[in-house]
Amino acid sequence: MLDLENMSLKELQDLRKQVDRSIVDFEERKRREALAAVEQAARTHGFSLNELTGAKINRRSGKMAPKYANPEDAAQTWTGRGRRPRWIQDALNGGKTLADLEI
Repeated sequence: MLDLENMSLKELQDLRKQVDRSIVDFEERKRREALAAVEQAARTHGFSLNELTGAKINRRSGKMAPKYANPEDAAQTWTGRGRRPRWIQDALNGGKTLADLEI
């Protein structure tokens, strides 16, 4: 058993850091175990956990290269994903096509 009364402040602080790290490690290990159990239960019923929770997996990482540029201001670009920028919508309303705006 530890004799906390006879430990120095430095020893007590080091002990606290070790305990804090151990608690975080324990909680993370338990979280991973719980997640694995839930994923296994979902698979047993013929589903993935993402299907049951509605979570989407982002398979793409990093930035995408722009696909379209504003002919009036080349600094304004758009990848073709997400909401259309106003300049794209204005160009389309003005009779241009997306092909006209491609880089």
